[in-house]
Amino acid sequence: MPDFFSETLIKVLPTIPKETYETLYSTGLCTLFAYVIGLPLGILLVVGERGGIRELPAPLMTVLNFVVNILRSIPFLILMIMAVPLSQIVFGTRIGTIASLIPLVIAAFPFVARMVESSIREVDRGVIEAAQAMGCSPWQIITKVMLPECKPALISGATIALTTILGYGAMAGAIGGGGLGKVAINYGYHRGVTDVMYFTVILLIILVQVFQSVGTWLAVRCDKRITSTKKGK
Repeated sequence: MPDFFSETLIKVLPTIPKETYETLYSTGLCTLFAYVIGLPLGILLVVGERGGIRELPAPLMTVLNFVVNILRSIPFLILMIMAVPLSQIVFGTRIGTIASLIPLVIAAFPFVARMVESSIREVDRGVIEAAQAMGCSPWQIITKVMLPECKPALISGATIALTTILGYGAMAGAIGGGGLGKVAINYGYHRGVTDVMYFTVILLIILVQVFQSVGTWLAVRCDKRITSTKKGK
């Protein structure tokens, strides 16, 4: 039995670089598109609320919050299955890395929107009021006050989003997605080759550790409170 496992792992090893690339490719692309949708949406959820710097109609805010809450409530695998027909329409296929992109983005952008919303809410209200008193427009307050002030929190949130999407991408292997998740499920689970599963899990853990370490380093570097303390010393 151990010999069978070893032979299978050796057979799978040549495909690992390609599957790792597909995992990184899909994770990076999905994170990008999730932020293209989620970042503006997260900003709107703060600035458009009652008492915000640019109030939007209450029915519109209700709809936005409802959509985000609904998509955040659906378990990822179920959401993937529901969104697969869109991949068939757009890409002409239901399987592979490319087919998992649309379900991943749909699952990720509400999460990103809430992360961005939470980060912006950490900005000191006094700073925003000072910018308003100086006559800054809502666009100027967003781009020159809110986003720069919450940059460390946004970077930390982006790191969490990236690692979460990496985990989502691995789970996509259960319904035909590509990458390391496909290797772990097809060989590790369906064929019962546990050493292949452990090997791919270790690779995923390493990727998460790298992403988290880089994200934490960037967040610390951008945190004015920490850099000011170091300069003071």
